[in-house]
Amino acid sequence: MAIEAPLSKYKRNNFKIYIIVCLVLAAWFAYDGYLNKGFIDKHTDEEGQAEFTLLFNQQAPFVLVGAAVVFGVCFFVVKGKKLVAGEDALDVAGKLTIPYDAIEGIDKTHFKEKGVFTIIYKDNNGPELRRKLSDRQYDNLEAILDHLVAKIT
Repeated sequence: MAIEAPLSKYKRNNFKIYIIVCLVLAAWFAYDGYLNKGFIDKHTDEEGQAEFTLLFNQQAPFVLVGAAVVFGVCFFVVKGKKLVAGEDALDVAGKLTIPYDAIEGIDKTHFKEKGVFTIIYKDNNGPELRRKLSDRQYDNLEAILDHLVAKIT
């Protein structure tokens, strides 16, 4: 029976917050740069040349909307990532598979207060590697840790 730990709500909500902040700032800058006549008059000199602040408010919305799109794409790319503790290996987000027999130890000294534990394992080539897993990255991490401890002891 495999135990899954999906991407944490903390991380998913952060992407949503970044997208909302970018769009709100883009709307604010666009309003000041194109529609707010008082702001435009205040930041235009006698010769009709726009000052840096006005130019910034006219160009920033495009960058911020682009950033919101990038955050949206990143959100949909990482949304399905999860940690799966199967019968014989730990699958980390579909990118890394750590067999239980390669795990040499688990450092869980900071798990209770910080929600972080480290897996110490040997790679196929022999070097000792460490993989830190955090509850800010994945939900249901305590069940994964319990399963890992049961499998390697």
